[in-house]
Amino acid sequence: METVKEVSANAENKSLIKKEEKKLAMREFGYASIDGYAMIALGFLLIVGGIYAFVTLLMEGQQPAVSAVLLRFVVIAFGILILTGLYMLQPNEAALLSLFGKYKGTDRSEGLRWANPLFSKRKLSLRARTLNTPPLKVNDKRGNPVEIGAAIVWRVEETSLAIYNVEDFERFVNVQAEAALRHLASQYAYDDGEDLSEGETTLRAGMDVVADAMRQELHNRFIAAGIDVEDAKLTHLAYAQEIAQVMLRRQQAEAIISARKKIVHGAVSMVEEALLGLSERKIVELDDERKAAMVSNLLVVLCSDKDTQPVINTGTLYN
Repeated sequence: METVKEVSANAENKSLIKKEEKKLAMREFGYASIDGYAMIALGFLLIVGGIYAFVTLLMEGQQPAVSAVLLRFVVIAFGILILTGLYMLQPNEAALLSLFGKYKGTDRSEGLRWANPLFSKRKLSLRARTLNTPPLKVNDKRGNPVEIGAAIVWRVEETSLAIYNVEDFERFVNVQAEAALRHLASQYAYDDGEDLSEGETTLRAGMDVVADAMRQELHNRFIAAGIDVEDAKLTHLAYAQEIAQVMLRRQQAEAIISARKKIVHGAVSMVEEALLGLSERKIVELDDERKAAMVSNLLVVLCSDKDTQPVINTGTLYN
């Protein structure tokens, strides 16, 4: 006796198998069409031959048999029917062929082609297309509102999936591209900060990594429609207007702090070299108190962002 869990698992497996079989049934396969020039010649030959035979029959001056007239009409109609099976494909263009709703294959040949006149022929462009998404307002990993936009280059790879697996593959691409951008932005912070681990990728600093992640995200979303992503790059990245000024001041403050650190580090190195040079050359002997005063004065001069006014000591060193 099977348990409830086993029955549920078997039902789920059967459902997955049916889904996979359905996907395989909709996968694209080729259709070998016939050269259209040969068929157009055959069609015209049948039409002209049928007309000539019909005229010859009338010129005999006798009452023609009904069967003979019908035969000539059938030949002419067959020639016209052959001509209706002609269609033309441009480079990077395909035709999906179906018979009474059943998919029969995709023809990717170029030029004048011929297929069964009863086939329904739907042409589809295989050229690369560009989707330039408008800037979207989304939240980054920190929850800060940012504006993000991207340019996506895509093309139809599986024609049968693009037509039969989704309702409108162009609208599908637009909607899924927006969803992918929103999901991508939530995975990364806009820029570096103390709350991030060292070396963590950000939207602003890790453009290449973010672009690769976006291409993979789009590929996973587009595969159901048979769409291939050739390239994807961010074209717009900025803080949202409501916090742009605050974040600009934050960036300016970080830049000032970083510059001050470098200035102080350089000033300390210069003071150290000055004291070491005076000591080694024995130019003047300074006690700890006067060394501290000298260090203080030198740091004020070197670190100040304004011109300093020197005070000249006209007395002795010890006055």
